[in-house]
Amino acid sequence: MSEPTSGDSNSRSSLPSHVGRRITPSSISNAEENEVNDFEYFGLRPRGQPNLEAFLEIWSVDVHPNPDDINRRQHHTALYDCSNLIVRRGQPFQITITVNRAIDLEKDKLWIEFLIGRYPDRTKGTYIPILIKEQLEKGQWGAKVVSIWNNALTLSVMSSPECIVGRFRMYVAVMTPYGIRRTVRDKDTDIYILFNPWCEEDAVYLGNDAEKEEYVLNDIGCIYYGKFTEVVSRTWFFDQFERKVLDTCIYILDRAQMPLQTRGCPVKISRVVSAMINSKDDGGVLVGCWDGEYTNGISPTAWNSSREILQQYAETGLPVCYGQCWVFAAVLNTVLRCLGIPGRVITNFSSAHDNDANLTTDIILDENGKKDTNLTKDSIWNYHCWNECWMARIDLPPEYGGWQVIDATPQETSEGMFRCGPASVNAIKYGQVYLPYDAPFIYAEVNSDIVYWNKQKDGSLIKGDVKTDEIGKLVLTKEIGSDSRKDITNQYKHEEGSPEERMALNTAIQYGLKKEQAVTEVTMDVSLNMHVPENVLLGTNFFVGIELQNNSNEKRSTTVFLSGTVVFYTGVPKIEFKRETIKVTVEPHQGETHCSGFSDYRCIVIQLWGYWGFGEGAAIYACFILMLGHEVTLMIEFTNPLRKPLKHLVLRIDGLDTQKAKLKMFSILQDNATLTTKEVFVPKKRGQRKVIASLDSSALKQVIGELELNVT
Repeated sequence: MSEPTSGDSNSRSSLPSHVGRRITPSSISNAEENEVNDFEYFGLRPRGQPNLEAFLEIWSVDVHPNPDDINRRQHHTALYDCSNLIVRRGQPFQITITVNRAIDLEKDKLWIEFLIGRYPDRTKGTYIPILIKEQLEKGQWGAKVVSIWNNALTLSVMSSPECIVGRFRMYVAVMTPYGIRRTVRDKDTDIYILFNPWCEEDAVYLGNDAEKEEYVLNDIGCIYYGKFTEVVSRTWFFDQFERKVLDTCIYILDRAQMPLQTRGCPVKISRVVSAMINSKDDGGVLVGCWDGEYTNGISPTAWNSSREILQQYAETGLPVCYGQCWVFAAVLNTVLRCLGIPGRVITNFSSAHDNDANLTTDIILDENGKKDTNLTKDSIWNYHCWNECWMARIDLPPEYGGWQVIDATPQETSEGMFRCGPASVNAIKYGQVYLPYDAPFIYAEVNSDIVYWNKQKDGSLIKGDVKTDEIGKLVLTKEIGSDSRKDITNQYKHEEGSPEERMALNTAIQYGLKKEQAVTEVTMDVSLNMHVPENVLLGTNFFVGIELQNNSNEKRSTTVFLSGTVVFYTGVPKIEFKRETIKVTVEPHQGETHCSGFSDYRCIVIQLWGYWGFGEGAAIYACFILMLGHEVTLMIEFTNPLRKPLKHLVLRIDGLDTQKAKLKMFSILQDNATLTTKEVFVPKKRGQRKVIASLDSSALKQVIGELELNVT
C-alpha cells in the first residue's frame, strides 16, 4: 500500500516527509494495514519447511459476532447492522479458538494479537499482544480461559477502557522453536471497539441507565426550532446503527488525518468531528448554505436522516450539499452515538453570533433607526442548534466534566479551523471562560448583551439602549424517554440579575471579557409598543398594531419608521419588502393607535422557506392501514396553501426500512390543489418506529409530516 502523495485527491495537501524525524510515518488511517506473515522466523530462515506437526494449528476463530450472541447482547451493540463483532472497551467479550488437537496450556503457548493501522506499535497502543492469564485485571488488556472442550478453547478477552476506538485486526499466534505461527488474515474476525458509557473506567461513563438508553441507544430524536415564543419540533432519524454508518464515522477520522494513538480520547475525537462535519477547510461532510439557493444540492429543510448524508459522503468522498445548523448538529449527534459517546442536540433560542466574543452583540442604527447592515457584523439567530457530549475532562478540574458543548456549524475559526468545543457547560454557567475550548464564544451565544449604537452624520457612534436579557431566552433538548421538550436553560446560565449571575459575570469579566453598562434610564415623553399577531397562516393577510402613548403635559409629534424585512433565521437580512413612514401627533397623556396591513407577502415564503410561524398552513397529513405481518399502506396528502402553483416538487420519505430515502417527483401542483400519493412497504424492525415525509419545492420548504408505527 503506497504512501499518500500530492496527487491524492483525498489529501489536504502534499504531506511532508517523515524521514529524519521518525523511522516510520505517523499512522493516520484505520483503513490501511501492514502485511503480517503467517510464520515469523526467529533469526535466519532455515532451508526447507520446518516440521510443525507437534505444534498447534489453528483451524478457526469464532468471535461470536451475531446480534443474538452473548457478546453483542452484553455490549449493547446488537442494533448495529454489521456482520463483524462490535464491542465496547473496558468490558470482556468471548472468542472461541478451534485447533487440530487437544490443548495443553502448560505446554502450548498461544496468545492473541490486536493490530490497527499500517504501522502497529506497542508503545502507541496500535499493537496489543494479549497473553492468557488466570484472572482479568480491571483497566488492562488481558485474556483468561472460560472453557476447554475437546479441541475448542473459549477465552474471555478484556480490552483497556482507554484503548483506541476503531476497527482492529485480530490474529492468534502460537510459539514454536522455529518462530511464531499465526492465523491468516481474516476480515471476518476484525473487531470494532467503541467507547463504553457502561464502564466506570471509561471517560464517557454515564451512570444513569435511562440516560444511556436515550443518549447512546436511541436512533430517533427531536430537533427544536422557531422562536422562543413559537417552538416547533421535527423528528430526525440519527440512524447510528444502520449499515456502513460506523465505517463512515471511522472514515471521517481518517479524512481528518487524526493519529490513531489519539483516538482513545473523547475530548480529541469530539473536537475533530466538530471540524469534520462541516466542509470548511478540511473537505468534511456537509456544505453550509444560508442564501436560499440550493440548485446544485438538496435544501437543508428536506433532509430527515443522517444516514443518507453520511452514505453519500462515504460513497463519493465529496462534501454533501447542503446543511444548516440543525443538520450539522443532527449528523454530529449520529457520529457521537455511533462511536459510543453519549450525545444530544441542543437548541438555543435567540442565539447571539458575536464575532469577537466580547460579551456584547452590537447593533448599529442609521439616522432613520434602521439597522446599518454594512457596519453591523454581529447577528442574533432566532435559534441555533449545537451538540452536547458527555465525558470526563481529564484536562480540566473534576467539576467541569459532564456535558460538553461542541458545534459543527462553521461560524468562527478555532485554532485556525472551523470548529467549536468541547467546552464545559458548567464552565459556561459559572463564567470560567478561560477553560478550553472556545468558552468565550459559547458564553456570548447564551449570555451576551445587545448594545444599540446610533450612527451620527459624521460617522461617530453614540451608545443607546442596552438589553441584558434578550439573548439565550430558552435552551431546549429532547426529554429522556419521550418526545417532550426539556428546558435546560438553567444549566447554561443563572437567573438574570441574581447574585449567582452577577458572580458568573464578574468571573467572565475577570478573564478579559467586556460588559457594556446600560445607559441611565430616562423617562420617555412618548412610549411605543408594537403588536404582531402570532401563528399567521401562510398566504393570509395580517396587521401590525402600533401604540404610541404621550406621557408629557404637552402635545408631541413623532415619526415612526416601519420596516418589513425578510430575514434568514440567522438574523441576516435578505430584502426589505415593506417600508412605511408614519407621522403622528399625540395629545398630552393620550394614546394613539395605528394599524399597518401586510398582504400579498408570498415573497416571504420563498425567502423564509415557509417560515416557522407558518407551519400550520403547510403540513403533510398521513393515514395508514396496518395489518400485522402484512404490508403497510401509507397515504400521503398535501394541499397547496399558496395562491400560485408549486413547481418541481420533491417528496422524500424516510423510515421505510430501506437503505435510502424514497423519492417521488411531481412537476406541478396548482394553487389550492391537493396532492395524494400512496406508498406500500413491509416493516423490518420491531418496536416504536416513525415514518417522516418532507416536501420540498422552490417556493415552499420546511413542509414535514410524520407518523408513528408500533411494529410487533
